[in-house]
Amino acid sequence: MSDKEQTTSTQLFNHLYEACNILRGPINQDEYKSYVTPILFFKRISDVYDEETVTALEETEGDAELAAMPEYHSFVIPEGCHWNDVREKSENVGKAIVDAMTGIETENPDTLAGVFSSFDDANWTDKSKLDDARLKNLVEHFSKIKVGNNNYSADVMGDSYEFLIKKFADLSKKNAGEFYTPRSIVKLLVMLLNPKAGDTVYDPACGTGGMLIEAIRHINNNKLTYGKIFGQEKNLSTSAIARMNLFLHGAQDFTICQADTLRTPLFIENNQLKSFNCVIANPPFSLESWGAEAFATDRYGRNIWGCPSDSNGDFAWLQHMIKSMDPENGRLAVVLPQGVLFRNTGKEGEIRKALIESDKLECVITLVGGVFYSTGVSACILLLNNNKEHTHKGRICLINAESIYTPMRAQNIMTEENIQEVFKLYQDYTDVIEKVKVVNLDDIRAKDFSLSVSNYIEKKPEEAIDPEQVKKEYFAAVQEVIENENKMKKLLLEGGFING
Repeated sequence: MSDKEQTTSTQLFNHLYEACNILRGPINQDEYKSYVTPILFFKRISDVYDEETVTALEETEGDAELAAMPEYHSFVIPEGCHWNDVREKSENVGKAIVDAMTGIETENPDTLAGVFSSFDDANWTDKSKLDDARLKNLVEHFSKIKVGNNNYSADVMGDSYEFLIKKFADLSKKNAGEFYTPRSIVKLLVMLLNPKAGDTVYDPACGTGGMLIEAIRHINNNKLTYGKIFGQEKNLSTSAIARMNLFLHGAQDFTICQADTLRTPLFIENNQLKSFNCVIANPPFSLESWGAEAFATDRYGRNIWGCPSDSNGDFAWLQHMIKSMDPENGRLAVVLPQGVLFRNTGKEGEIRKALIESDKLECVITLVGGVFYSTGVSACILLLNNNKEHTHKGRICLINAESIYTPMRAQNIMTEENIQEVFKLYQDYTDVIEKVKVVNLDDIRAKDFSLSVSNYIEKKPEEAIDPEQVKKEYFAAVQEVIENENKMKKLLLEGGFING
């Protein structure tokens, strides 16, 4: 993105975030997203509709009736449901907003079903919370900017919206890790996965859609991703945000489903789990009560190597994703807690052993703690491939990236430079002291199938220190302390602060 676009993106974000300040007071800050997100999307749909109307009028030589036909528009806006209809209201503004959103949803069942109504904690019509004056102020605030396709590039619109999602995560903290994955980690996963034009991409825990958006960006041609982007998300309003996020980034013809993936996978083909070229996710860490009982006899055979205990769903997510890989050339990139590398509770040790023996695992990367919201758990990235290149077969690249980060006041982050360094270590696929060890399967068998990266990485030899030199430095330091104490005492005496 150019500097100019970055500036525009920041300006747009600031305008969107100012809407939160209008809501401040009667609305709790962890509820902001339930109001700002749908009203932004409502405005965007109306602005795009207006742009399409201008184009349609040119093509139909000014025939307004023809220009209103559905074939000229991305979405249908029924009569009385346009942004301008709501803007004209000075009474019962909340009801007008709800009616317009409901009308648009109803008229666009295939694309927009649930995108507004999913935010069921937003109570637009409760005047004790949001009176007409405040809502009128909010509508006028959004009316000051146009958010159509002609006003901002998809990147600017999408990025400013992602800034907003991050801000919501910062404000709420609760469940923020499930709601937002740091952009740099998303980019690193997509770089490792390297989706190509024509590949299908699937995220079984898609959250707000960041992984899928980055995959589209990486492929660098939206049209080649049409019909090839798939996501499933358990949370109703988060799945709606994912769809809006993809639309705002300019994506088209994608499928986002809403249900619990481990209990009810929705991407089914010929009574079997649908498979994809690229599978990518940051699923909820160490999920409890995830549905082990049903998984133990899973009708789709996702319990490939066993069923983990109901107290931790990490290996259930991993096996679901492995089963979702195209058998011939499927690739998988997933973020999981580092415990999956060495824990032996329940069936975890057996599952990890089977994973290693399958020779699908290509790379393990351990990350510094604190790079994810709302969790201090140290994470790792697993990269799997059903079609490893010849030189990678029978081998796994273990990368210790725990020293590759940039410390910030609130949390550790990975910058563009940091992720490029990690990516190069993977690309080189060769030993680097302190950072990388490429092991074969026998090396791992010898360590009882532990993938704890620090157990394999070669350390720099420690320099031998001469005891006499240590002794000399110690006494020199003691002498310096004595001299400094004497200087301080002399100054205090001269200043009259202490008595001799």
